[in-house]
Amino acid sequence: MKSFSGIVWLAVAGAPAVAKPIFCDKDSGFGWSRLSEPSVFDKAVKSPCLLLRVSRNTAALNQPSAIDPAAGRDASPTLNAAAVSLLTGLLENPARFAAEVHHRGGCRVIDCGVSASGGNRLGILLARAALGGRGEVRLQDIGKGTPLEQVWPECPWPVVEVASTDPVAACLGAQYAGWKVDEGGYFAMASGPLRAAIGGEPLFDTIGGRERPAVAVGLLESGQLPPEQVCRRLADRAGVAPDGLILLVAATASPAGTLQVVARSLETALHQLHERQFDLGRIVAGRAAAPLPPVAAADLAAIGMTNDAILYGGFAQLEVVGDDASLDLIGPQIVSSHSPAHGQPFGELFKQANGDFYALDPALFAPAVVEFINRDTGRCCRFGQIEAEVVARSFSAAG
Repeated sequence: MKSFSGIVWLAVAGAPAVAKPIFCDKDSGFGWSRLSEPSVFDKAVKSPCLLLRVSRNTAALNQPSAIDPAAGRDASPTLNAAAVSLLTGLLENPARFAAEVHHRGGCRVIDCGVSASGGNRLGILLARAALGGRGEVRLQDIGKGTPLEQVWPECPWPVVEVASTDPVAACLGAQYAGWKVDEGGYFAMASGPLRAAIGGEPLFDTIGGRERPAVAVGLLESGQLPPEQVCRRLADRAGVAPDGLILLVAATASPAGTLQVVARSLETALHQLHERQFDLGRIVAGRAAAPLPPVAAADLAAIGMTNDAILYGGFAQLEVVGDDASLDLIGPQIVSSHSPAHGQPFGELFKQANGDFYALDPALFAPAVVEFINRDTGRCCRFGQIEAEVVARSFSAAG
């Protein structure tokens, strides 16, 4: 664990000329700078341990912000409504995204990577829909300027970034693949805001956020499109008419499917915290990044690589409030190295478990590195480490 302290939110005279602005608050007009080239995601998450210079730009008062931390949660659309809004372009012109729209049991089923070719652009859209519109997702050609640069500056693969100013709702209320569809010979890992509409998981007793939408959006990680009876069953469980259900389906071994799985690096950190009964109300914002593997020839290899991207190459950064002692205590427990199974490529572990996710140690499903930034104390603490050799070994199995 590395600890950083003594951080101040003050202007520093004579800041280096190479410092560049990374955040400008549209309400106050204040901006922060640091030495390294940042990601645009810094405007979603203000990190005290990275601040070098404070300045004011009054022109910024009238500039729109991609993510507005000042906007209250009550002003946000529901997870399902936001996801539906994001999908407007896809539904109107699926060919533009290399997707295909089907109707099964009266439900809209969007092939994003089963027979359709899809692509990274579609993968980003799937990831944003999975977050219920409460997070942003970007794909960078290299790790420079992403959160991953802090812990793995020489990462040779493209990097998937995620940022949210409402990570509990985005990651646990929507994106978390907390249940599976296993009916009539059809199997899929299910996620997305549809979970909040069904609301059957005990998780929602803790975080709240159950919804009763007119239209629900779900993601299915599967190499097959769902049959009619599965679609109707999901619509019934969500309390929507069949034409009020939108299912986005992609195989893991597809461009869109691979990217949307790797975009879960932040979610794994939130899930580990929830499992250890951490007070989720302390989490203010979060961002994360993980390397994007090549698209595998088969789902088994893709499952291994996408998980390894997070378990051995993922970095999650959480802004919190409250005391530091509890962070020091829980930090070592929410990184993948806490699991006795840590160190082996996920594909090998998955084979040993006979392809059953639920037979694996739950502690393994965590980022390689987690960093807390305490807004109250200005202290940063980091846990875990990147395992670049395991990632390289895994990604070489793309086939």
